Amino acid sequence: MNPGGRMSEMRAAVAGAGGRMGRAVIRLLAETEGASLVASIERTGSPHVGQDAGSVAEIAANGVIITDDLQAALGDADAVIDFSAPASTVALAQAAAEAGVVLVTGTTGLSAEDGAALNEAARSIPVVQAGNMSLGVNLLAQFVRQAARALDSSYDIEVVEMHHRHKVDAPSGTSLMFGAAAAEGRGVALADVAVRGRDGHTGERPEGAIGFAALRGGTVVGDHTVMFAGDGESIELTHRAFDRAIFARGALAAARWAIGRHPGRYSMADVLGLSEEKNPD
Repeated sequence: MNPGGRMSEMRAAVAGAGGRMGRAVIRLLAETEGASLVASIERTGSPHVGQDAGSVAEIAANGVIITDDLQAALGDADAVIDFSAPASTVALAQAAAEAGVVLVTGTTGLSAEDGAALNEAARSIPVVQAGNMSLGVNLLAQFVRQAARALDSSYDIEVVEMHHRHKVDAPSGTSLMFGAAAAEGRGVALADVAVRGRDGHTGERPEGAIGFAALRGGTVVGDHTVMFAGDGESIELTHRAFDRAIFARGALAAARWAIGRHPGRYSMADVLGLSEEKNPD
């Protein structure tokens, strides 16, 4: 914040600039006061490298040329917003740490090794990572956590999601986020109770399991339902996304929030004040 009380302009880089979410972030930056696009990044070999980021996002050309040079791209940025692929996110995390640039990533399908790379970057910079960056989803995760805490294991938990035909990972990052929230509410590790898909003669459902089902088709942006199925009743908590702009707005909010924070791993719950803010070591 500058002395006049006006927020200084946030200089943002966008990784995965040619993807659906990258294009949505670029469009949002173009219409957001107090924020500007200073760099756009794609993987080496992408057909979008060398193209104008505005044109790729189907808005007016903005003179920001998509590059695969991470160091050069991050030189003028305060934060980089990343919706790419796990391998790209890992390389970006290292480059962001070296450049001292905030990393906000919504990349899904990250492995434990990928998470370790984010942890290493977070020793030097603020890293905000979430399987879903919408306000509604993160509020719903809180409700799921509370419901799981209040209801005993006689209530079976199932997480059902549907996404567009082009989504490549399953379950979705948001489904896993809801599953983790439910597991936390019950005081168990998700890895110990998760059941991903069923086929054939599976036997009875184990008590305490958290099941996942992933549907794919059409142009669905993202539908998620967490079911608590008990004896004689069922409770369903649902979120439906109709526009990717909700995720882009969340990512921009996360970037603004993280600039100037102490290095560390943060979530959207931190950004939205739904968990206690982390203190420096």
